Amino acid sequence: MRYSIIDGFPYYIELLGDRDYIQLFNSKENLNLLKSLTDEQAAYRYAPNKWSIKQIIGHMTDHERIMTYRTLRFSRKDKTPLPGYDQNSFVDNSRFDELTVSQLITDLEYVRNASISFINFLSKPQLALTGTAWKYELPVEAFLKATIGHELHHMNVLKHLYSPAFS
Repeated sequence: MRYSIIDGFPYYIELLGDRDYIQLFNSKENLNLLKSLTDEQAAYRYAPNKWSIKQIIGHMTDHERIMTYRTLRFSRKDKTPLPGYDQNSFVDNSRFDELTVSQLITDLEYVRNASISFINFLSKPQLALTGTAWKYELPVEAFLKATIGHELHHMNVLKHLYSPAFS
């Protein structure tokens, strides 16, 4: 890989490889894996001070909300540069660990359905429009690829570092 996690959007986009981002948004594979977890399993942390699986699910949902908001703005020709966000502050100030894994997955499904609906209404010219978020100016389509690539990243982390919770 050319990029690492510290590169942000390019890393997430690269994770897609040849896969179609629209098919990945529509896939239920990751949701089904998360649905297999009990609340006890979803409370798992692979080390102290690391996020629980519940927190990762909540973070993925928050991130998708933020990225979809960004793509909405850019697809409407809003050229206002948008800042990054502090993911740790978002997780630290959430209630993710108090909620059931089922509640968190339902929320992720609602956000995903809204994302898919939004994507389905974008035209090719809108997908080509650019915007700036954090330190990158990218086309709308690239931000969408980075959004689903972010999920792929966290699912890879879950499968490797959190594997004891899935057994």
